[in-house]
Amino acid sequence: MTDRTRGYAHRIDVSAPLSLVWVSLTTSSALEAWCSAGARIDAREGGSFRASVDRVTEFEAHIDVYSPQRRLRLIYLPCTALPPTDDTLVDDFVLEAAGPETIVRLLGSGIPSGAEWDAIYLRLRTGWERAMARLKVHAERAAARGAAR
Repeated sequence: MTDRTRGYAHRIDVSAPLSLVWVSLTTSSALEAWCSAGARIDAREGGSFRASVDRVTEFEAHIDVYSPQRRLRLIYLPCTALPPTDDTLVDDFVLEAAGPETIVRLLGSGIPSGAEWDAIYLRLRTGWERAMARLKVHAERAAARGAAR
């Protein structure tokens, strides 16, 4: 066990309305399209999230903060595929309308600083970075389809 943790921060600016980005983040069919195959979410406070963000490990999380079109915080449950830790892994999505665009911030925290977590940390950090880019493309395409109607 370590007494230090590390995290990551990502930001994307999406050319799509906040409501559409929120739906992309909080519905299983959309989540599966941009995050990972088989991803599932029960989008509500006390709900659950399940996905393979790093394309290697299946993560399960409890949703402890659910503020529609503003914030979604995931508290990850212990996973037998990861080294043991007493630390709590967290991903916190914060959304903000910026005119016709939406700013999405993701703050990840609680990843132990021990060497056995180095590869996992890198996979999570880069996995979420890539997933956020796919979220941007997914939401912008959906917005374009909506505008074409």
